[in-house]
Amino acid sequence: MRMLLNKFKTLTFSILFIVMVTSCNTKDKNKATIKNSQKAPSQNVISAVIDSINSEINNGDYGLIDRFMVIQNDELLADYKYEQDYEAIVQKYDTTNHQYNFNSTDWHPYYKQTELHTLQSVTKSITSILFGIALDLNEDYNVDNKALPLLNGYDIDFRDKRKQNISIEDLLTMRSGLQWNEETDHNDTTNDCFRLESSDNWIEYVLSKPMDTIPGTRFVYNGGGTVLLGKIIRTITGKRIDDWAEEKLFEPLGITEYYWKETPDGEIDTEGGLYLKAEDLAKIGLLFLNKGKWNGKQIVSESWVTTSTRHLLKNVKPQWRSVTGYGYQWWIPEYTDNGKTNIYSANGYGGQYLMIAVEHNLIILFNGWNINDEPEKSTYSALQDRIIPALKNK
Repeated sequence: MRMLLNKFKTLTFSILFIVMVTSCNTKDKNKATIKNSQKAPSQNVISAVIDSINSEINNGDYGLIDRFMVIQNDELLADYKYEQDYEAIVQKYDTTNHQYNFNSTDWHPYYKQTELHTLQSVTKSITSILFGIALDLNEDYNVDNKALPLLNGYDIDFRDKRKQNISIEDLLTMRSGLQWNEETDHNDTTNDCFRLESSDNWIEYVLSKPMDTIPGTRFVYNGGGTVLLGKIIRTITGKRIDDWAEEKLFEPLGITEYYWKETPDGEIDTEGGLYLKAEDLAKIGLLFLNKGKWNGKQIVSESWVTTSTRHLLKNVKPQWRSVTGYGYQWWIPEYTDNGKTNIYSANGYGGQYLMIAVEHNLIILFNGWNINDEPEKSTYSALQDRIIPALKNK
């Protein structure tokens, strides 16, 4: 478990943002302003939509939102920070201080009163990036490798040939074939994610699950598969994923503070345990928009970025999400029949969204914490239903 303790420095993106903004919160209804002298035509259009969304957030239409950022053409168009009194909000729930109790304000949505915000399953997309870097630097491995030989040392019955045939790509695309239920409420004791996070040995819990289908044939949302990916990174690189991330991703991007939950068996929670500042999460979006490059240096290969965000699986229909596509731990909410990805996103429980619209060179970021009540509107639809239509109609 690691939290870098370097003094907080005023954050500047390595890619220069020409347009500066002011922040606001729910207590003062001031608008973030874009300097008119710098506005491109598309920014004139988008600013009205941004103002409207911000107004609706302040009005409570989107529930509990902590941050809303918009970046286009490497320029920060808007950055709103909203203050919520979570200490008061969660009083009617169990607030036991435990890292997997989502109503414990020591842990959620911010880590111990810092600016580090829980990312939940956005962690999966970052795990995928780290896996891509591991494969880029270790040519002896690829996504076709079988997973079990890279997961030695566990007292599990591996005689089922279907389990023996699970590939790395099957884990990346959530087609492992393992029997898994993660679509019920997170506090449901039959939910495999709940059981995983309550277990003492996460790797053994996942590996002990029986098979219910042939690997590579059916999408089933499965955070346990991402836990296995984190362990496989350790096998390939010889480093625990938090150390690998610090060396190969965070340090090159100038991410100096983070927190990553450690599991009881000494591994790292790669399915939902990472905390970053919103500014640093935005860097991940910029890295991908720039095809894996940062300050002219290739951090992760362009081919990994392209493949990860391609709709390898079409018409994926989890219970809690509309029809969409899926890549390597990235959601693809909009794509064309000829194979073009229009939007891809990293999604996390409670309202963590890093959404990227390639055609418009646009990044939308939301942090929120809607875990107990369903808001009237979802920030997940803001890009697809509000912002992009405005740009197309400009």
